[in-house]
Amino acid sequence: MSSGTLEGIGTVLAFLAMILIFAWAFSKNRKRDFDEAANLPFADELPENEEGKK
Repeated sequence: MSSGTLEGIGTVLAFLAMILIFAWAFSKNRKRDFDEAANLPFADELPENEEGKK
């Protein structure tokens, strides 16, 4: 295989990886987790199950 073929395969694999990451990040199944993470800076207290760990 020539270097041009390998570069083309690498480009296609990188593009597919990018599409898969976008699909994962914007899937509806992840919305709840991302909403919870977005509200972490506004949390005033620890959840009940973590209060005893300190």
